[in-house]
Amino acid sequence: MPDLTEALAPGGRIGILGSGQLGRMAALAAARLGYRCHAYGPEPDAPANQVSDAATVAAYDDLEALSRFAAAVDVVTFEFENIPLETVHHLAALVPLRPGAEVLAICRNRLREKDFCRGASVPTADYRAAEDPDSLRGAVEAIGRPCILKSAEMGYDGKGQVRITEQSDLEAAWTAMRGHAAEAVGIVEAVVDFRMEISVIVARGADGTMRTYVPVENRHRDHILDETIVPAALPETLADRAEAIARHLAQEMNLVGLLAVEMFVTHDDRVLVNEMAPRPHNSGHWSLDACVTSQFEQFIRAVAGLPLGATDRLSDAVMKNLLGEEAGDWAKILAEPGNKLHLYGKTSARPGRKMGHVTRLIRR
Repeated sequence: MPDLTEALAPGGRIGILGSGQLGRMAALAAARLGYRCHAYGPEPDAPANQVSDAATVAAYDDLEALSRFAAAVDVVTFEFENIPLETVHHLAALVPLRPGAEVLAICRNRLREKDFCRGASVPTADYRAAEDPDSLRGAVEAIGRPCILKSAEMGYDGKGQVRITEQSDLEAAWTAMRGHAAEAVGIVEAVVDFRMEISVIVARGADGTMRTYVPVENRHRDHILDETIVPAALPETLADRAEAIARHLAQEMNLVGLLAVEMFVTHDDRVLVNEMAPRPHNSGHWSLDACVTSQFEQFIRAVAGLPLGATDRLSDAVMKNLLGEEAGDWAKILAEPGNKLHLYGKTSARPGRKMGHVTRLIRR
């Protein structure tokens, strides 16, 4: 196994599990620091492959391909959570993995994620496990209606989520949830009456140093992030509490890398953790244009063992996702002097597919 007790020197190779837009932007940040990235994923013309020094196109359970991938890099990280745990355990035995398999195990499963928060004394919405239709009934009775049934794994951008009201048929709700993942176990969560959805991104280095980005407000459309407003309009006490929660969770899971923590701010000033992602996050894209150190550079710094960068905000901003055909307005977007356009190199636009984003910088 390569030795990574010291910082990875320029010219080193960073393996990225996953080849989507997050891997693409991480690879571009790594290149500016003198590193070469090797993307791994099943899609041949994926966004990260287009900008990486090397790419392996193979399934996540192809152990021979994974072994060759590990032998070609100095350290491995990942750009999304829906990777089999067997994959990361296989890699972790061959090459340093940052964050570790234990972090992925927590964050890829909503039940383990909520249980981890509870064990770390971090507040969340009330929740119960639902392993079959019978336990779903008990969970809904305990939580009360309305509530949300979610698949514990493989859910993102609203997939595998069903709102349960007084009129809902629970058998139908269970079937609808499992339509996203046939073997899914469910989690039933209380509906939170929030005044704002926010996120905080925290980086933690191998030496335990931490840096947080300012809390931002996230606005969703059809369960997909539509806009991020920087900074969130929060009193200082609540902003400080949100950052403290993110730092505490990163410390408790011994993270080396980046952690995005999505939270609800309620009308009575509670801050409740909703979900976590141990990698760069859509709500941190604004940092590419409005921060001293972007989340992607920070991610690479942490994974490579470099000192973390400053997270000072250079301007306020609004980040807008470009979904489906919205990216076709690229010329109009570029005609606005304050806009910063980022397209991901995807060849086909589907409704709800993230094709790029635009950040509008706002003078402070």
